Amino acid sequence: MTSVSSELHPSASKVSAAVQTLELTRKFEDLVAVDHLSFSTASGSIFGLLGPNGAGKSTLIKMLTTLLPPSGGTALVAGFDVVRQPREVRRRIGYVSQMLSADGDLTGYENLLISAKLYGIRRPERTQRIAQALEFMELTQAAGKVVRHYSGGMIRRLEIAQSMLHRPAILFLDEPTVGLDPVAKQAVWHRIQALRGEFDTTIFMTTHDMEEADQLCDVVAFMHSGRLLAQGPPADLKARLGPDASLGDVFIHYAGASIAEEGEWTNVARTRSTARRLE
Repeated sequence: MTSVSSELHPSASKVSAAVQTLELTRKFEDLVAVDHLSFSTASGSIFGLLGPNGAGKSTLIKMLTTLLPPSGGTALVAGFDVVRQPREVRRRIGYVSQMLSADGDLTGYENLLISAKLYGIRRPERTQRIAQALEFMELTQAAGKVVRHYSGGMIRRLEIAQSMLHRPAILFLDEPTVGLDPVAKQAVWHRIQALRGEFDTTIFMTTHDMEEADQLCDVVAFMHSGRLLAQGPPADLKARLGPDASLGDVFIHYAGASIAEEGEWTNVARTRSTARRLE
């Protein structure tokens, strides 16, 4: 596979912190979903946000991607304020949610072509960008295949390819491998790592998969009840608990009994629904 030039936006090289928040807060009436959060994510890193459902992870990502206004505090993404400069933020980010973003009735190429047009990529560049994205995600041979016949891992790689066409400085991934089998999961992991290596893209991801966080992330942060309880390299966090501790042990240590929230019917239904669409 040939190397692909990153063509990062000039601002990306000037910002040491890809994401930076100060006292960032979001309230829904009496509920404080994100509680005065202050942290930063280094440019070019893979940052993992972990925590039980209801911890505030989704609310945080919605604020960082300008989908939800903060109730207080500030957040800078790629050096731009999410409230005062939302358009500049959107130009510099990609976002892959758990919701299906690829159209199953179209081919992989057609899905990418629509994304290229939506991102405003100029006509002379579209063909090359799409070809590079397909090659980078190892989907060239499936470009003309209708997406409903893709495997779950192929769909996820196509969605990541869609989000990367405009060369964002920061890519937000919401549980990128939920519902995938081990082989497909490894393939997606490989592509995520390659994105950071080839494009110097900052990856900001949420996951409930402790192995995924341990394998991929330079830094992980544990969130609970709207607050960050611990943050650091996985090896350092595990070492705090003892030489044989796993990242799962770290999760239980900080989340405590709240880990039981993962068994709520609504969460199980959501996860199974996501898994089914990737089958």
